[in-house]
Amino acid sequence: MKFTKMHGIGNDYIYVNCFEEKVSEPEKVSVVLSDVRKGIGSDGLVLIMPSDKADFRMRIFNADGSEAMMCGNATRCIGKYVYEKGLTDKEDITLETNSGIRYLHLTAVNGVVEAVTVDMGKAVLVPKDIPVNSDIDRFISQPVEADGRTWSVTCVSMGNPHAVIFVGDTDSLDLEKTGPEFENHQLFPNRINTEFIQVIDSRTLKMRVWERGSGETHACGTGACASAVAAVLNGICPRDEEMLIHLRGGDLTVAYRSDETVIMKGPAEFICDGEVKDEYIEKAKENLVCRLLLEKKKAHV
Repeated sequence: MKFTKMHGIGNDYIYVNCFEEKVSEPEKVSVVLSDVRKGIGSDGLVLIMPSDKADFRMRIFNADGSEAMMCGNATRCIGKYVYEKGLTDKEDITLETNSGIRYLHLTAVNGVVEAVTVDMGKAVLVPKDIPVNSDIDRFISQPVEADGRTWSVTCVSMGNPHAVIFVGDTDSLDLEKTGPEFENHQLFPNRINTEFIQVIDSRTLKMRVWERGSGETHACGTGACASAVAAVLNGICPRDEEMLIHLRGGDLTVAYRSDETVIMKGPAEFICDGEVKDEYIEKAKENLVCRLLLEKKKAHV
């Protein structure tokens, strides 16, 4: 199986062109190939597929094999991939995701995509649609008990669920301890991605993120968008103006518009092309199944 590894400001995935390759049991393939010692190492697997609704379709699987609804960094990487690999010559592209159609504009110079702007659609704020187990109209700056303390949490969906928390200092957080507490909190029936935001000024934010199914990652595009929305809703940043968001892997610009749509702009980069032997993937998938069965058996002892 041929693959391309790419990253969007440090959020790295393995991309497979499904116009040419066939991937069976992609959830298992994602677990196998995301392994940093026995695979390629990544935050997950992205399939670039034909679509009858848009120019292309994206399916994305986290490192634990769970299928994600949406990924902002992956959308930008797909824009760069399909243009520079010759799958399209258009600079305005539609992309089908599990959360609907996304609209991409490519900034290309001499055949090289330098940045991708994505219309991420409207932010979802109704708790039951995020989803959050709450009956209030909007989950903005609400107290949540986790990891032995009370946090002020704002919840937003950008096609996938996010809990945004404003803190004084992101560097001092122990995300390996706190992140899972939110991801698996009883408030969030589908688990949650959690952003911890330090306010630099009214147009600049610093962010760390714990992603469901992947742990702490260097970047999360939908998380940056959700954080920008939360910053506006909490009166920290202005609407209709670009915010600069510093993530561990790099910077994104995001604007939350008056019509409630969110616009994200940022880079995407190729890392390498490669090929994995199909025999290795099949053997690794079998070993994975055996390991999961043993873990399940131990859990019931």
